[in-house]
Amino acid sequence: MWRASILTLFPEMFPGPLGISLAGKALNAGLWSLETIDIRAHATDRHGTVDDTPAGGGPGMVMKADVLAKALDSIPADPRPRLLMSARGAPLTQKRVSELAKGDGAVILCGRFEGVDERLIAARNLEEVSLGDFVLSGGEIAALALLDACVRLIPGVMGKEASGIEESFADGLLEYPQYTRPAVFEGEPIPEILTSGDHAKVAKWRHSEAERLTKERRPDLWAAYLARKKP
Repeated sequence: MWRASILTLFPEMFPGPLGISLAGKALNAGLWSLETIDIRAHATDRHGTVDDTPAGGGPGMVMKADVLAKALDSIPADPRPRLLMSARGAPLTQKRVSELAKGDGAVILCGRFEGVDERLIAARNLEEVSLGDFVLSGGEIAALALLDACVRLIPGVMGKEASGIEESFADGLLEYPQYTRPAVFEGEPIPEILTSGDHAKVAKWRHSEAERLTKERRPDLWAAYLARKKP
């Protein structure tokens, strides 16, 4: 079973949207599990203090290393990677999601305030992960997104395994355009090639469209794709 352990100041945020649809059904079916660890329960004083002012001055508060260490150490040692949702982390990619989904699960620390004491990150060997170049009020929403991306790849979660293969980023390209009935919508028909019944031509068209969209919308992905294709 794929196991997720979430360390958060707001355990009530979980499973949230992951409790419904395919992820929720898979959770109820035992294909994956979710536990939450309340960071505040591991505070070292009677006030439940989890943060303090930044050393050297500055705005905001920083999550305390000793409290977070206690929370992390309450989870029995296992081979699962320990992740910190962080705006300065490495961008999450479909490749990394696939790697995580094939493993035993993940331990995910949801940061808050101005961040986490750097000593904790080093001492517990946390892998910092980012959803993109923007800042959220906390790591919980980012953790939900990461979990959703991983859970859908667990065998048995999606109805058709192929739907997890032919999609954006699976081969370094954005996904090709999709169509369905009605045959004509507001004067626009489905591209004729998709109703031709010629599977080879359909596959060629889809690949060509994926390349076109990637080149237009994601020059970074397109450059990496071309680099991989070089002999």
